[in-house]
This record gives sequence, C-alpha cells and structure tokens, in this order.
Amino acid sequence: MYTGIIEAVGTLARIIRHGQGAAVFVAAPPSFDCAHRVRIGDSVAANGVCLTATMVEADGFAADASAETLSLTCFKYYSAGEKLNLELPCTPATHLGGHIVQGHVDGIGQVLSLSPRSEALDIWVQAPAELMRYIAHKGSIAVDGMSLTVNEVSDERRAFRLTVIPHTQQVTNLSQFQPGRRVNLEVDVLARYIERLLTVPASAQAKEQETASSGSGLSLETLLANGF
Repeated sequence: MYTGIIEAVGTLARIIRHGQGAAVFVAAPPSFDCAHRVRIGDSVAANGVCLTATMVEADGFAADASAETLSLTCFKYYSAGEKLNLELPCTPATHLGGHIVQGHVDGIGQVLSLSPRSEALDIWVQAPAELMRYIAHKGSIAVDGMSLTVNEVSDERRAFRLTVIPHTQQVTNLSQFQPGRRVNLEVDVLARYIERLLTVPASAQAKEQETASSGSGLSLETLLANGF
C-alpha cells in the first residue's frame, strides 16, 4: 500500500519486451537509496504501478512487467528515458500525507490541457467512462502515482480538473505533462468498496426473495419452523 506522496523521480533505463510482457530496469537517484531501502521481492510504485524488484543495484532496480501490467497501464507506451514517479510502500509508522493508494491501476487517462493559475497549474484529465462514477469533487485520485485532489468534475467532457502546487510540480514527473499525454489512473479504493456495499446487499436480497418464492432452498424461517 502507498500514500501517493512521491519520494523521487527515476528514469526508465531499459525496457526489453518478451512475449506479451517485459523486463524493465528503473534508474533511481541517489536520494532514493536503492541499495539500502529496496530488497529483492520488495514492491516499488513506478508511475503508480506496483512492481516487484527482481534485482537491486546501487543505482536502481529491475522488475518484470506482466502482460496484465502492459495491457492495463501506460507501460505499454513507455520507452527508455521515461520519467517515473517512485514511492516505496508505507509502513504502520508512515505519515499518511496523501490517501490510500494500492498501486493497482484502474485505467488510462489523457491530459487534455494545462494552464497556469497564479503559481499553481490547472490540469484537465480525461478518464475512461467507466471510472467517472468514482471521481468526485474534492475527492482523491492517483495520477501517475501522485495523490491529487479533484477540484472540478465535468461529466460532459468525461474529465476532471486538478490544481497542482509548485512543490508537486518540482518533485514529480509533471514536467513531462502536455496535452495528449497518457497517464495511469487509480481511483479512491473507498469509492469502490462503497459501491460494492450499496449494490451487493440489494442483489443478494433479491436472490433470496426469488428463492423463497420458488419454494426451493432453505431459509431462516424454514429452519426455525422445523425446530432448528
């Protein structure tokens, strides 16, 4: 689990495609301290994608990107030189400065526009239609692994607006953002659980009523009536 607070910006040094997957090597800056902070088998979020380190060196780590990862994330578009937001998983003592981020990308969005707002930067991002119901005004969303606040939602444009402060611009890969850029999106997992809680009980209740009306199956009432 992550918090969406980026620790460093690395570089995709190599990506070697094989079959439907790929092997990648991510170069990390000295501040990330790979040699002491990452071990083989550890998870590292790279642009919001949870990767498992298969080799660790002083200047970076290697990982395998499965066919699933390539099909669902922007890694299928990346080439050597791509800047990647890096974050290690949080611990019980980690300051939760962002929101709960799993590193499981829900879909690929596209940057529509960027415009200065005083010292900040307004960014409109278009999202897949199936994700829009999880994106709420003043809610949280992870964009390339960054925990950001949604400041406006446009269902007509199927898009949402972010306002990014100068600090975030300086310590992330936002310098690469431009209209047309594809970005990894992960919606707030709490929204998915709420949807599940609201929809499953209703369907389960309907199924129970259907079973009772058909006269088949056991119910609590049947058990009680027979002395159980």
